[in-house]
Amino acid sequence: MLDIKFVRENPDLVDKACESRQNAHWDREKFFELDEERRSVIAEVEALQAARNSASKEIGQLMREGKKEEAEAKKAEVAANKERIATLDDRRDAVEKELFDLVAAIPNIPHEDVPYGKDDSDNPEVRRWGTPREFDFEPKAHWDLGPELGIIDFDRGVKLAGTRFYLLGGMGARMERALINFFIDMHNKAGFKEWWPPVITNHDSLFGTGQLPKFDEDLYHVQPDLYLIPTAEVQLTNIHRDEVLDGSKLPLMYTAFTPCFREEAGSAGRDTRGIIRVHEFDKVEMVKFAKPEDSMNQLESMVAEAELCLQTLGLPYHVVTLCTGDIGFSATKCYDIEVWLPSYNNYKEISSCSNCWDFQARRANIKYRDPSEFKGTRYVHTLNGSGLAVGRTMAAIIENYQNEDGTITVPEALRPYMGGIEVITPEE
Repeated sequence: MLDIKFVRENPDLVDKACESRQNAHWDREKFFELDEERRSVIAEVEALQAARNSASKEIGQLMREGKKEEAEAKKAEVAANKERIATLDDRRDAVEKELFDLVAAIPNIPHEDVPYGKDDSDNPEVRRWGTPREFDFEPKAHWDLGPELGIIDFDRGVKLAGTRFYLLGGMGARMERALINFFIDMHNKAGFKEWWPPVITNHDSLFGTGQLPKFDEDLYHVQPDLYLIPTAEVQLTNIHRDEVLDGSKLPLMYTAFTPCFREEAGSAGRDTRGIIRVHEFDKVEMVKFAKPEDSMNQLESMVAEAELCLQTLGLPYHVVTLCTGDIGFSATKCYDIEVWLPSYNNYKEISSCSNCWDFQARRANIKYRDPSEFKGTRYVHTLNGSGLAVGRTMAAIIENYQNEDGTITVPEALRPYMGGIEVITPEE
């Protein structure tokens, strides 16, 4: 979340940031009303405390002088002050909670490098890698080719769990497992520490990364205060919630594979077919904790890490910068990596890498200490990125590596993870 002092001193900047995000807004009038009441209450409490302390000293003096009646009157005054202070303390708590909730609903401020735009159509391309394959036959979509090969079963997935779920079998299941191990190994080589977190999380963790309260309807509720995770970002970031990190050890780089669960599975149209937008999917996530002056460099290296995974698999892609109207709630700057999918005749998101600045760190209370640079503590910057979405990578492999006879060539880099299998053929 934003610093309340920052909001107080820069309301016009907050207005501009919310306007640039299209659908974001904040109650500026209510903020200043609450902020003024909070400061007024604090001032009154401080005045009452000063009067109480002064009266307490006078009581002792009056008692020593034998002025019992005057002393009793002062005692009554102190008692009344005590009751008033208690009432004001309760009001202050209520006002501060309301003010906190108001500020917690304000999205992050887009970085000055983020281009203005209304939606994803305004996201500028940064670079592209690889050339989309030109087929000398009519290529099939993964939602057709997968079932024909017996590696994806949509009907039985729906039978088991409902719409937007699918079942992998045989080489499909093996490729899913192979991709997970491949991504984790790639990140391990780059210095990321692997974790194996729970897939159930609590309210505080989801608040820390910004999913709550704004995106409550998109989450799967297990119990009133427990949820299925929408991404491993939630767990990896909250490992250090309410902690002070050693600045000399930054950046910390973490990775994890988890299933991810999202009740709202996205837009209508073609995305309702196949395994692009589903309620449950596997993903390998990257998270970093960085010093403020280094966080933008860490964002670039995180994007490069995700790109390397696609390059090693030989999948064409491009990188775009998300504009103000498309950037996520917690991010100050974000890149999307979009892989080429022949079924769309276009690029489709496969990774999103974000720098959240100190926005999540404030919500989760994650700080660092570096005595060589400054006294006390400061908030870290948190970053997260997909490295990569496994199902979408499988869809890209199926479509880009398909052969005219309906088989799929396994990318060379993935073969050691699939027992040396070079071609996936129809299963009996």
